[in-house]
Amino acid sequence: MALYSPFKNYIWNLSVAIAMESGGRIGEIVDMCQPILDAADNGADAGTPQFMQAWAGMGHKLLELAAEDEAKGRNFSASDKLERASLYLLVAERMQGHGTKGREETYALARETFDKSTRLGKINRERVEMPLDNGTMSAIFTRAPGDGPKPCVVFCNGLDSCKEMLYWTGMPAALARRGISTLCVDQPGTGEALRLQNLPVDPHSESWASKAVDWLEQQPEVDSAKLGMTGISLGGHFAPRAVAYEPRFASGAVWGANHNWREVQDKRMEREGENPVPHYWAHVHWAFGAEDQEDFLEKSADMNLNGHMDRIKVPFLVTHGAHDRQISVGYADDLYDQLVNSPRREKVIFTEREGGVEHVGADNMSYGRDLIADWFAETLGGHVA
Repeated sequence: MALYSPFKNYIWNLSVAIAMESGGRIGEIVDMCQPILDAADNGADAGTPQFMQAWAGMGHKLLELAAEDEAKGRNFSASDKLERASLYLLVAERMQGHGTKGREETYALARETFDKSTRLGKINRERVEMPLDNGTMSAIFTRAPGDGPKPCVVFCNGLDSCKEMLYWTGMPAALARRGISTLCVDQPGTGEALRLQNLPVDPHSESWASKAVDWLEQQPEVDSAKLGMTGISLGGHFAPRAVAYEPRFASGAVWGANHNWREVQDKRMEREGENPVPHYWAHVHWAFGAEDQEDFLEKSADMNLNGHMDRIKVPFLVTHGAHDRQISVGYADDLYDQLVNSPRREKVIFTEREGGVEHVGADNMSYGRDLIADWFAETLGGHVA
């Protein structure tokens, strides 16, 4: 496989790949991984405290180096270091089980560091909030350049990502280059919504996606007739469901076709396929607000797109890695085949020829990012040249 694999288990290697594709530096990553190689030998769960220590330690070192730059007035250099510090802290936090000592503090520091990087680096992104029926949904808004209202794409998390990681995929920059703005959201069950407000996953994603559309309609720099929706990983359930039930979306795409995630849970109970995070069952119980496994299975029963995709009547793109070890490539076929009323549907399976064969292109995100950005440029009125 194309995934860089310094450890003996997939889950730890996935975190390393996420960091590498999100702007981490290979020398820093090697320095973090080398001391904990043995800690991964007993499985994905056992050594996570050592993982936290190594990765958070690098984050703290970069915070010190950034402070030295800032003291000299070198704000852009400080911003670059803060960006990586935030990334490493979030990767460390993501690997810990719910309730682990230090997890809340690590997340808070990562968020604070990300915001400071935005300010010092004068980066084209703004933290915004929109009301939900219960609580609020935070997001990162990246504006397309130029005057007048622009198309905009709502970009949602998977099971265990956060809006900062969505930003680091490079999708907002790729879309802005094509004349399209981006709203990266921490929907219920992810990011700030879960960690700070305890808002669980809502399988009926149109409920919160519609609130994002409501907010975008109030922004003068957004053309509300040209709105798209996409999602990564488990966002491959949320995005199609939202496009099916929210008629104000004019185009959609998935970065990984999570067509029947409820069925995936049955397979995982039989130990089929790879998990995305350590302490997997504890994580999904937390994300869904479930008391136990039986409660989780009941609350996740609607995580299945069968019988819903014929409602999509706008262009829709399905992408998937040929060697995805978490979600079967067959789900991409299911999703595509059921888009019977889409006026323009397309399915792209990434192979060894180009790369991006792993789950959501963890081995190489550039192909999925560019293709999805081009898709929205073509279907929402942006430009590809």
